[in-house]
Amino acid sequence: MVVPYEAQSFSALRAKCRQDGRLFEDPLFPASDQSLFYQSNRIGRVTWKRPKELCSDPRLFVDGISAHDLHQGQLGNCWFVAACSSLASREALWQKVIPDWKDQEWDPAHSEAYAGIFHFCFWRFGEWVDVVIDDRLPTANGQLIYCHSNDPNEFWSALVEKAYAKMYGCYEALDGGNTADALVDFTGGVSEPMDLTEDSFKEDEDKRNQLFDRVLKVHNRGGLISCSIRALSAADMEARLDCGLVKGHAYAVTDVRRVRLGHGLLAFFRSDKLTMIRMRNPWGEREWNGPWSDSSEEWKKVSKSEREKIGVTVQDDGEFWMTFDDFVSNFTDLILCRLINTSYLSFHKTWEEAVMRGSWRRHDDPLQNRAGGCSNNKHSFLQNPQYVFDVKKPEDEVLICLQQKDRRASLRHGRGENLAIGFDIHRVELNRTFRMHTPQQKVGGSIYINSRSVFLRVDLMEGRYVIIPTTFDPGLEGDFLLRVFTDVPSECRELTQDQPPQTCWSGLCGYPSMVTQVHILKADGLARQDSDGVSDPYVIIRCEGDKVRSPVHKNTCSPAFDTKALFYRKKSNQPISIQIYNHNVLMDSFLGQVSLPAEQGRFQQTLHLTDKGDRRHSELPGTVTVAIVTSTVLTNV
Repeated sequence: MVVPYEAQSFSALRAKCRQDGRLFEDPLFPASDQSLFYQSNRIGRVTWKRPKELCSDPRLFVDGISAHDLHQGQLGNCWFVAACSSLASREALWQKVIPDWKDQEWDPAHSEAYAGIFHFCFWRFGEWVDVVIDDRLPTANGQLIYCHSNDPNEFWSALVEKAYAKMYGCYEALDGGNTADALVDFTGGVSEPMDLTEDSFKEDEDKRNQLFDRVLKVHNRGGLISCSIRALSAADMEARLDCGLVKGHAYAVTDVRRVRLGHGLLAFFRSDKLTMIRMRNPWGEREWNGPWSDSSEEWKKVSKSEREKIGVTVQDDGEFWMTFDDFVSNFTDLILCRLINTSYLSFHKTWEEAVMRGSWRRHDDPLQNRAGGCSNNKHSFLQNPQYVFDVKKPEDEVLICLQQKDRRASLRHGRGENLAIGFDIHRVELNRTFRMHTPQQKVGGSIYINSRSVFLRVDLMEGRYVIIPTTFDPGLEGDFLLRVFTDVPSECRELTQDQPPQTCWSGLCGYPSMVTQVHILKADGLARQDSDGVSDPYVIIRCEGDKVRSPVHKNTCSPAFDTKALFYRKKSNQPISIQIYNHNVLMDSFLGQVSLPAEQGRFQQTLHLTDKGDRRHSELPGTVTVAIVTSTVLTNV
């Protein structure tokens, strides 16, 4: 579903302009300095002109759409232009951003139908937004000031840039932004920023090969990719290096592939292929001049047909190839924008997506405060919103993205700084349904940064987890979007209640008087019941009619269960039962049990397993190590 931005309907506005015989003038984004700057004009006299005033035969596209169409102009938005270059190489994506483009294209045969109005779609905070603009563009000396195409008749890039600037308040809001944000806005995907100076990519060939495979997979599955060389000072920004690359500058990755070396038939039987990556400078010039640059000798190692297939050119058009090894040696930052496939009608991996909208809000009552800050703030950290989800496979790759509402559009009002945000992931009891009140086992977390979104890709074992999205400092307010991607549905939901609610039945049926957390750490020396001399044990924890069962641990007599359960108890004199079973194909077999009293406090002990029924005092092989926490205050665990 697409939502009209500021309730402006493209079809209704165009129909009205055609009916009145006039060209559209957008009242929400006028042809004035307020659409260009926050405060005052910084570039001198600006004249707004329609495309028809700049050339005799304007077009949205001339000979299709291409990464070579774009040139940056006077605005410091190479990040946006790099994202557009990536977008231009993906037909399915740009047709989403530039909807019904044939209908929007100039038609010289019906010039009377032209109404000077266009619309473009961007993904914004969980929904696609349709942004309407008029075609008046800022110029100086008869030339477009900002983003423009190689061909003076082509206007798609300038018009997309204007719609994007409108969504962010003004053109100046696009100065010095983030490529990762633009890639997400164009796709609704998930951006993963990577620091190429970490994880020994330069030194470790295996890690470099794994990274190449990941980059190739994102590219082959329709994702968008960008890269840059970090500038460490203002003087470094856009400084040209001896190798031809530019610091502090966003490049679009336009191809990733293994290139076949050699000539003729023999080349097809050779196994050596070079891992290569192609990039484009948004300036449309200034390229890498090292090995495998446009006119380098290395290309003689590749057959003419192979060069033609991958589109090698020898012109200063800003696009160039380099080996992946050279890429990792020279670039410091890489952004992978994955298109998250949620369609079951696909050959590629299908992700299950959970989308949660939430807010950080201050409140004087600690139980109602939802702005607790990061884990440095020990007394308020767990007062933040909490979201529980399940990993239902023995191990699963989980993608988590936390996004805040972009504040760039508020710069005019002095509220343009994004909050520093991040999140922690805690492994919790398998049956937890109420909010955490004490920290559990932290198994992952993002960095904290004042960007629009933070991302984490993490492998998690089967179990239940809680995500705690936070601002870095306590007491800060804002809205956020949490997206969780798993292989099977995760049943992600917000934990809103602190303890079991009191109902009209509580007087009759009783209300819990204590809470007990049972943590089964491990078992040792279990009976060897399988033919291969081991067992496949799992544990069941029972309390007052409730039970929690752990995953099965394969081929072991000393499982590290690390399984927790939580019970809100009405009958404090009833013991807790822990039973261990061996998983079999036809019928599971009993391995032993222990009973635990319900005394208040916390303790850890190792207990010998016993039999059940009339033989419950008979010892069986093995021990189980248990940690118990019991409290009469239900919000203590």
